[in-house]
Amino acid sequence: MGNPFEFDLVPVRKPEDVNFILGQSHFIKTAEDIAEAVTGSVPGAKFGLAFSEASAECLIRCEGNDDALVALAQENAGRIAAGHSFILFLENCYPVNVLNAIKGLQEVCSIYCATANPVEVVVAESALGRGILGVIDGRKPRGIEGPADVVARREFLRKFGYKHG
Repeated sequence: MGNPFEFDLVPVRKPEDVNFILGQSHFIKTAEDIAEAVTGSVPGAKFGLAFSEASAECLIRCEGNDDALVALAQENAGRIAAGHSFILFLENCYPVNVLNAIKGLQEVCSIYCATANPVEVVVAESALGRGILGVIDGRKPRGIEGPADVVARREFLRKFGYKHG
């Protein structure tokens, strides 16, 4: 049998209306590059970012333009405590507005979620460290949308300019 490990469910703690992106990256320049991607995509966005370094000093590296969001990112990154993970909290901006810019960064490996939903991060811990296995993002489906739900969905997307016509 291999080395022993344990699982942990780490809830992301945040105000209900705050969006965030959780991902994995591989290099210390992640913190500055994600900050530049956010400010370059949505100039009025408020954000706080924490990146958990997985080698050398193994520090949580932080960037942002809002002290409360930076503190929120630091607190959640410390509880998740998974190497090479990052968590980015956003206000005055939706993840969809910055997601492609972040995914396009050469050091970003994957995105686990981009949401305002309640989230639990599934973490495994071994003697080496901790890693994110995945996330539980929101609640399970209650059924299949009906005709009125289709109309509401389409109106919602057009209200915010994501679709036209």
